[in-house]
Amino acid sequence: MSTQPQHHHPAERGTLFLVPVALGDAPWDSFLPAQAQAITARLHHFVVETARAARAHLKQLDYPHPLRDTDIRELPGDPASARDAEFDALLAPALEGHDIGLMSDAGCPAVADPGARLVARAHALGIRVAPLVGPSSILLGLMGSGLNGQSFAFHGYLPVNEAERDTTLRALEDESRKLGRTQIFIETPYRNERMFDALLKTLKPETRVCVACDLSTAGELLQTRSVRDWKKTGHPALAKRPSLFLLLA
Repeated sequence: MSTQPQHHHPAERGTLFLVPVALGDAPWDSFLPAQAQAITARLHHFVVETARAARAHLKQLDYPHPLRDTDIRELPGDPASARDAEFDALLAPALEGHDIGLMSDAGCPAVADPGARLVARAHALGIRVAPLVGPSSILLGLMGSGLNGQSFAFHGYLPVNEAERDTTLRALEDESRKLGRTQIFIETPYRNERMFDALLKTLKPETRVCVACDLSTAGELLQTRSVRDWKKTGHPALAKRPSLFLLLA
């Protein structure tokens, strides 16, 4: 089925397109297929994580329409506690036959980013959902890690409390060893270096750890080493840089 936006009969529903955006400031044609850019350029309605970031991304995508005339609506700040009616209001243009784009602040919407509740509501309302191809830090990091890509789990953020974090790391390592599963998680950029130190302190010497930082940008860092070897080579520069951590015991 074609993913090109259509002129809908009023009784028909539009499509919710999931629009990936850059992980950095690279030109759109370095991370997005031309078809995905062309579809995005035809849309006049967007649901986004934050409007300011969305406007910047649309400019980066060579969006041809005046942004002041573009319908850009933000997702609820706390999607878990939002009511279905709030998502229905955001999807109203699709119910009227217009296509909508869903965008997060970086990477792929609804994957380690807001948007899943909106997508679920679109399915419930009979609105077609069409994910567009683009960069996902989780998949890029897994692809480049050399760790097990057949069995993996993404855990989002680990606990902030140091004791709880270290307990979680040991549990993830134990599960990885038993199941051969790659464990993937992220951290707030200003806590990256503390997380890396915790990995070296907590995990066993033979456990492999991948650090994937600033993916798809000029400053990209993607390295996998055992904990033993990381201790020999030293600390990568991770402060305030978007990073992904992967481990395989």
